[in-house]
Amino acid sequence: MAAIEELPSMHHASSEEKVIPTTDEMMEKGLGRFGWVEFVQCILVSFAMFFDAQQSFITIYTDDYPKWHCTNSTLCSSDSNICKIPKSSWSWDGPVHQTVISQWSLECASSFVTGLPQSSFFIGCLFGSFLLATLADTSIGRKNMLVMSCFSMSVVSIVIVFSTNVWIYSAFKFVIGFLRSTIGTVVLVLLTEKVSTEWRFTVGIVEYFCFTLGYMSLPGIAYANRFNSWKTVYVWASVPAICYSIVAYIFVTESPRWLLMQGRTQEAMAMLNRVSLVENGDDLTVSLIEAPVNKQKASIFQLYSSIAELFGRGWALKRMVAIMVLGIGIGMVYFGMPLAVGNLGFDIYLAVVFNGLMEIPSCVATYFLENRRRKPSILVFSIASGICCIMCVVVGSGIQGVRVGLAMTSFFSACTAYNVFLIYIIELFPTSVRNTTTSLVRQAIVFGNIFSPFLISAGRKNDIFSYGVFGVVIMLSCVTLLGLPETRGLALCDTMDQQEKKDDMSI
Repeated sequence: MAAIEELPSMHHASSEEKVIPTTDEMMEKGLGRFGWVEFVQCILVSFAMFFDAQQSFITIYTDDYPKWHCTNSTLCSSDSNICKIPKSSWSWDGPVHQTVISQWSLECASSFVTGLPQSSFFIGCLFGSFLLATLADTSIGRKNMLVMSCFSMSVVSIVIVFSTNVWIYSAFKFVIGFLRSTIGTVVLVLLTEKVSTEWRFTVGIVEYFCFTLGYMSLPGIAYANRFNSWKTVYVWASVPAICYSIVAYIFVTESPRWLLMQGRTQEAMAMLNRVSLVENGDDLTVSLIEAPVNKQKASIFQLYSSIAELFGRGWALKRMVAIMVLGIGIGMVYFGMPLAVGNLGFDIYLAVVFNGLMEIPSCVATYFLENRRRKPSILVFSIASGICCIMCVVVGSGIQGVRVGLAMTSFFSACTAYNVFLIYIIELFPTSVRNTTTSLVRQAIVFGNIFSPFLISAGRKNDIFSYGVFGVVIMLSCVTLLGLPETRGLALCDTMDQQEKKDDMSI
């Protein structure tokens, strides 16, 4: 009889034990569907990388050292030093205004002067990454930051055609680098925050593919304008980017995770309900309402609050330093190898095409690494890239085919490691500081690339200063992986407290 009387109370207790899913779990379910609408959003956001790639490598053609020929065989020969023979005894193969070198008579200028525009671009990227790093984490948001960066970059890229000398030209390159510094970061963050863990890797690959397409479009644009001014190349690359910015402003949607962190719950709910796989909408509503709010205003005092939050915790600081060092090594090879293709003695149009083609199998390889552990994937491909770089030095220019093959293999490995690395960054930190941490890592990558033009210039005389240094740096940087956690298959966290709790539970 006593047992029978306990049944109602037991039933009552069980009914009160209904577990409300956590915010992370509900966000994962709410973003679980990936249909045509989500695919179009993915393409729209990723296509910003197409124009970012063009601006990053456009100087391969606009700042190229053109070929020349003798016009007076008595004073000039093919082996002559162009700086030691009369100007009247030689002429450029193409029009004088084909590149900035020929238009402004920089053929005998120092490597500092001729390399200043590209170096200024990287320095601008460095300053931009630091000063603009947290804007997308504040009330400005991911989408607005993406549109503003792409549009302003493109406008200045058109204005640059009015440069009258290399100094003004370099100043404009600095501004372009400053303005485009946040594009890659915002695209990656926006993409990964709009999908669940299941699709995170896939949308990341779409970004890399668009970047590759933009890089590979440059030979076509430059070849079509090979008899025109270098200014035409800038116009061809900039006008479509301005049109894209307008389209993106109209059609791209904001990150639901960012909306939630800003306290804009209703907007986040409306977006998630359109793509939700959650059967019980009440659970989703409850979880979103109870979600932590990290609303920030874009004031001068609060702008860098995410940086203060990041470096205020020991585990986050150590993680940040380790990932930045790793980024310097991988990024130096990823960006340095395309800029060093001239040292291989290849046709400048084919050289870029071959490098671009290496990124396509790299994207495929990255796709198949989706379910693999992040750390071993980065380690294996980074070591392979470093070994191939050093082998380029050992082989030398004597065996041209083997040397080119090693350079292409090194670039392929670096691309794959870089692709996985960018996804790894996203998974290491929570939403509240994710855009900031990704920006800081890219800032470290750019810092390393500032020195790449000087290494490449020195490498024209001795490969050990370019390929040799690239190989050593990328391999040494992999040591930092020992102090970083594995993130494969883990759901993204929204706050530092959630991230810290999850890390403690995984130990």
